[in-house]
Amino acid sequence: MERPTALVTGGATRLGFSFAYALATAGYDIALHYHQSADSAQQTADAIMALGVTCKTFQFDLSGEHPEALIESVLNEFSSLQVLINNASAYEAATIAQTDMTLLQQQFSVNFFAPLLLTSAFSNKCSKGNVINILDNKIAFQQNHYAAYLLSKKALSGFTQLAAIEFAPHIRINGIAPGVVMPGEERTEDYIKWRVDGIPLKRQGRVDDLISAMNYLLNNEFVTGQILTVDGGEGVNHLGRHAKQFSDEGVL
Repeated sequence: MERPTALVTGGATRLGFSFAYALATAGYDIALHYHQSADSAQQTADAIMALGVTCKTFQFDLSGEHPEALIESVLNEFSSLQVLINNASAYEAATIAQTDMTLLQQQFSVNFFAPLLLTSAFSNKCSKGNVINILDNKIAFQQNHYAAYLLSKKALSGFTQLAAIEFAPHIRINGIAPGVVMPGEERTEDYIKWRVDGIPLKRQGRVDDLISAMNYLLNNEFVTGQILTVDGGEGVNHLGRHAKQFSDEGVL
């Protein structure tokens, strides 16, 4: 019996690796997309194939004019494509005043245009399946210091719900919005502690928390159009200023 296949974009490192490895552990063959991390992609593929499934790597620049061509390349190698994890992401901090068209194109091409076109191609060519868009819990906030990045992720969140309606019932489309799980290497220990202080559950997230979210969305066949925020409650911790704070602590 032919195994189902999952395509993971940006699958060579970090969260992409974790999603791909977990899917392989669950019995999926893996189409592993990467852009520039060729060595890491091969190492990931070797680790996945050691589990007894097939893994093939696909080098592709998702910022180009036709990112949807990746779906055709994968289908030429795997006829049983059933899962698309839109994980690849571009990130650069800049305020609105610092943002120009070049930065907008860079962020939106990878974070929004590519997932949109990949999802459309996947949904049109596959008779059934699941799409999971990887977002960011920052979509709950208005952090202008990450303007282009945040706007692209907010757009992807809205698209997730629109696409869930259009491509139902044969394709289910959902999103995962991670919080503090795998901060970038430039983030200091003091920064992470500071972020955790604002998380109601008072801990940093674990990769397994995201894998559990992915498995839930893949396995629950009555869920579509949902954004599953996995952030320990950080995204709903909008207490704001109130009279009790003023009387207890003085002017904040």
